[in-house]
Amino acid sequence: MLVKEELTRLGLHFVIVEMGEVDVMEDITSIQREQIRTALEDSGLELMNDKKSVLIEKIKTVVVELVHYTDELPKTNFSEYLSEKLNLDYTYMANLFSEVQGITIEKFIIAHKIERVKELIIYDEFNLTEIAWMMHYSSVAHLSNQFKKVTGLSPSHFKNLKSKRRNPIENIGNND
Repeated sequence: MLVKEELTRLGLHFVIVEMGEVDVMEDITSIQREQIRTALEDSGLELMNDKKSVLIEKIKTVVVELVHYTDELPKTNFSEYLSEKLNLDYTYMANLFSEVQGITIEKFIIAHKIERVKELIIYDEFNLTEIAWMMHYSSVAHLSNQFKKVTGLSPSHFKNLKSKRRNPIENIGNND
């Protein structure tokens, strides 16, 4: 809404392409660009006009949506899924992502998967076998190995730490 208001205030005509992406019909002057940038920054948003930065954000968005907000991971491998979703060559995206982010897309995906696994462990609704299946790991051993590589802890140790973080109110002040 803020972007719409600011573009309208500047008398610019635009089309919202998708969440976070707008096509402006006119050429924008440097003064207008600066006004838009300032208005966005004041609201904690960022103006991205560099195509590489936009692509990096799109890659991150696809990963986050897939890992955190979708119950079904893709039937194909992730590189094919990303290529199809963004209609670009995976090698190009992977090289750009690594160059700009200093981490591979694969490590970015793994970091998000492990973060999601931590969340599922904390919720305590599923056992590790169910979590491994939900997150499309080939086995609990594979999940456990990757979890330990990323966090330095086994999933069960992480779960035990989680339960030790807080004392139930009824136990506070007791000597047990």
